[in-house]
Amino acid sequence: MDSTAVIAEADRASIDAFLERVWSEDGLAALTLAAYRNDLEGYARWLAARDMRLLDAGREDIFRYLAVRGAAGIKARSNARLLSALRRYYAQRTRNEPAFVDPTLLLDPPRLPRGLPKALSEREIEALLAAPDVTTPLGLRDRCLLELMYAAGLRVSELVGLPLAALNLRQGVLRVTGKGGKDRLVPVGEVAQDWIERYLASARPALARGGQPVVLLLTRRGSGMTRQMAWTLIKRHAQTAGIPASRISPHVLRHSFATHLLNHGADLRALQMLLGHRTLSTTQIYTLVAREGLKRLHATHHPRG
Repeated sequence: MDSTAVIAEADRASIDAFLERVWSEDGLAALTLAAYRNDLEGYARWLAARDMRLLDAGREDIFRYLAVRGAAGIKARSNARLLSALRRYYAQRTRNEPAFVDPTLLLDPPRLPRGLPKALSEREIEALLAAPDVTTPLGLRDRCLLELMYAAGLRVSELVGLPLAALNLRQGVLRVTGKGGKDRLVPVGEVAQDWIERYLASARPALARGGQPVVLLLTRRGSGMTRQMAWTLIKRHAQTAGIPASRISPHVLRHSFATHLLNHGADLRALQMLLGHRTLSTTQIYTLVAREGLKRLHATHHPRG
């Protein structure tokens, strides 16, 4: 979609100023800012190919761009994020220039299907956790990675950025920095703590190669891993555990953490705090997952199921 077009300098400067403003005002996470930049620059590039600028574009131009994206197979969720970025960008422009007409006014976001989070069964989780070869430093690291994600319900981005200083083994808790830079304390549990201690005692020093890296989980080069690398490791061990690819997602351990806690009687408000959700409505989706699991259990095992 006009990927070779050059963004106008005025548009590039305007996008930079917008991102700086929302970062300072709202403390948005780096990943959110990167997504906003990608969306805004993509739209600016499309406009540049038509000799237009962001501030010249109208509602019809946004409709055309969305139609082009739809024809290219871009999903509704991505278009919804694009519209969110455009709304914020133009709303800021309106605050600076009251006479400016916001082209996103009266635009409805695309309807998103409400998909349920994918959660593994407890048996599948046990198989996944047991998949790494813990006789090697990298295998022990991977076991620690999987145990931490499941025990604390971490996002992949939270896990790979976790500093060693965030771990308090004496109290058995992690200080996790989540979306928007908000911190939360999460217990890790005895089993995960045991694997962390084993990793810290032997595997991490070997991977650190005499250095003093800040992050907890290290690559073979002694540096922190990327989200993509962590996701690749999860998929690799899931394949070893015999878990179908259709049942794996970047959030699979986080979703399983939440669903299994609810299945065992956890309080929804407590789960909200553990997951770092801003609102309870976000956490409530897991009650639907748990309910679907109970329905399948009834259908499978009840004589009249």
